[in-house]
Amino acid sequence: MKIALVTNTPPPYRVPIFTRLANWPGIDFHVIFCARREPNRLWDLPPLDFPHSFLRERFFTVDGRYIHNNPDVISLLRKLAPDVVVTDGFNPTHLYAFLMAQYKGVPHIAMTDGTDLSEQSLSLKHRLVRRLVYSRSRAFISASIGGDRLYQAYGIKPERCFHSWLCVDNAEFMPYVQGDKKRFDFIFCGRMEQAKNPFFALEVAHQTAKVMQQRLRILMVGSGSQDHLLRAAAAQFEDWIDVQFYGFATQRALPGLYRSARLFLFPTHADVWGIVANEACAAGLPVLVSPYAGVAGELVRNGVNGFVRVLDIEQWSACASLILSDEKLYGHFSAGSLQRVAVYNFDSAALGLVDACRTALGKRVNQAASTCKATADPHVQGQP
Repeated sequence: MKIALVTNTPPPYRVPIFTRLANWPGIDFHVIFCARREPNRLWDLPPLDFPHSFLRERFFTVDGRYIHNNPDVISLLRKLAPDVVVTDGFNPTHLYAFLMAQYKGVPHIAMTDGTDLSEQSLSLKHRLVRRLVYSRSRAFISASIGGDRLYQAYGIKPERCFHSWLCVDNAEFMPYVQGDKKRFDFIFCGRMEQAKNPFFALEVAHQTAKVMQQRLRILMVGSGSQDHLLRAAAAQFEDWIDVQFYGFATQRALPGLYRSARLFLFPTHADVWGIVANEACAAGLPVLVSPYAGVAGELVRNGVNGFVRVLDIEQWSACASLILSDEKLYGHFSAGSLQRVAVYNFDSAALGLVDACRTALGKRVNQAASTCKATADPHVQGQP
């Protein structure tokens, strides 16, 4: 089975999946990248130990998003002659690949990290393009239950849907010893930009310290345009919180940073998923998350390994003080994070993609292993 997958750039959380697919018996797997890197990505990538090609870089920006337009994907697909084509977006390059598959009579698979929530504000034009592509696709791959709901909104049957999770190397983040002494009470990890809401994390730490009537420590990991403003705000809170700014962290440094903290704050305004939550859960941390992250209600279950709360300082500080002061609850949430994240692994993500391709080619698969199951705990927004 020859598979060609067209994607924008090499993301570190997908590279290990691609490597597994390249080593899968009976599969000839090739990834086509539109560009080596987008300017706003500072990822440090592992080796690309799988067959791949980089197209001539041609992209432009619209509202901060990079739109790739690489017509040479057509000639490359003609040369590769795959049995199935997978595309994970709707840039012009993806659409060229989709049309090439249609012209050659090759099965097409649609793949998305998006959800019903992340795409609810799409224009009519964008929805029509999706409807066209989906109506001519043989199978569908989503990264989450929210992605399942997105496909179902277009009338796609569950038996044609498969999961390829967004995940990290869970073993790399595993806590050394349960109950290790932690240097920090909180950790925030993400770009220091308004969308990620770092000021809210700082205010939660400050308010929690006042509720608990003790000085607390927070580790801020990441860099961005709001760095200097955050440092100024931190200075105003120094009577209650000790704020440490780490700056940009390499992938190699991240496991130790998560292990140094007790509670992960994820107050994002909008994240299709939120791979940082995988990292925190794999390190055994409880998570406080807004309902605007894809992990909310899926990887992070309310009352199981953390809390899902609207962006209200009082609610977040009440939850944080409860987690940090109740050792039994903390242990329950920590164990819950390790248990919840275990299913999100590279092997199951690779299997989902393989089974989607087999289905597209009319082969039988083990549906129980990778078929969409659109069930999730409701987001509980009330008090803890």
